[in-house]
Amino acid sequence: MTIEGFCDPRFAGVREAFAWCFAEGLEHGGGVSVVADGKTVVELWGGHADAARTRPWRRDTLINVWSSTKGIVALAIAMLVERGKLDYAAPVARYWSEFAAGGKERITLDQVMSHRSGLNGLAVPMDEAGMLAWTPYVDALAAMAPLWEPGSRCVYHALSYGHLAGEVLLRVDGRSVGRFIAEEIAGPLGADFHVGLAEPEDARAAEMIEGPKASEWVDFVRASPFPHSCDNPTPSALAPNDRAWRAAEVPGGNGQSTAHALARIYGMMAAGGTFEGKRLIGRAAIEEAARPRFRGMDDSFALPAAFAAGYQIEDPVYGGRASPQTFSHTGWGGAIGFADPGAGVGFGYVTNRMLGFDDVDPRRKALIDAVYDAL
Repeated sequence: MTIEGFCDPRFAGVREAFAWCFAEGLEHGGGVSVVADGKTVVELWGGHADAARTRPWRRDTLINVWSSTKGIVALAIAMLVERGKLDYAAPVARYWSEFAAGGKERITLDQVMSHRSGLNGLAVPMDEAGMLAWTPYVDALAAMAPLWEPGSRCVYHALSYGHLAGEVLLRVDGRSVGRFIAEEIAGPLGADFHVGLAEPEDARAAEMIEGPKASEWVDFVRASPFPHSCDNPTPSALAPNDRAWRAAEVPGGNGQSTAHALARIYGMMAAGGTFEGKRLIGRAAIEEAARPRFRGMDDSFALPAAFAAGYQIEDPVYGGRASPQTFSHTGWGGAIGFADPGAGVGFGYVTNRMLGFDDVDPRRKALIDAVYDAL
């Protein structure tokens, strides 16, 4: 197995950990990247972009990063908060008047961003085509009543998060969330990250592979008292292999990215919002977005959860190694991007082999432990 790319000698352990993922049969194709103090110190890739192993993974291979998309959407919202166009404490209905229907007039943007809005999914039938079309899905969200008392609990908004946050962004900015990310984040940073992949870029997209236990969480949530995150429609692990999925904007989970793109974006935030001379956002706005909003149990997963405004915090995969200010977002089956402002580190890992584990993904743990061993 050949690992390609660049690795600063200080971070040689990351290359070894990445090679271990393949040697142990855990990996099929993917990449890992680390930005430290504003400089790329690791950019590695390897394996294959397709299940048949006919296409080698290349530096510019893209893969669906699932809910790691949510962290980039959270950055877009934070940028608009800093510009005074949005307020986390404000009712969503201030920006999206139709949203007030069904007794939702008091639900705040903060509650949406921290999975406490009572809108973890739809209670009316909706197929994937309706969600991909955007308007049918957001209109259904606007019309419905909350599924539970907003603010009373945390239930992960697996798909609805992106449409809720994205529609608010559209109402105040005039651009779709995918276009905003392209023009205000990915473009300025030179980060190869896309929500809504243009057809000419489609040939770079890797094939998603559903590995052992990858979809067990979907069945668990559907059997829980709060099943709506995985109903109307039910998430499909292999949806990213369809052109329609890649072309649409599903900002809760269809970002296409390289590992280096995630590392650059999170490296920028770890550095306080300025990267390679470009200022995207201020340090205070990043700190406000990363401020804890919820600590407790997610009632659909029956697991501990901690959220800031669109970010996971206190994730066990880096717990005990990273600084307390660290914030991240994982993606279904493997991907993760995180920023550790205390260490000045941005990290990205992507994979096309989706796996499920009872606790921590050993690939993430091995790679992240190697980063902190080097530090």
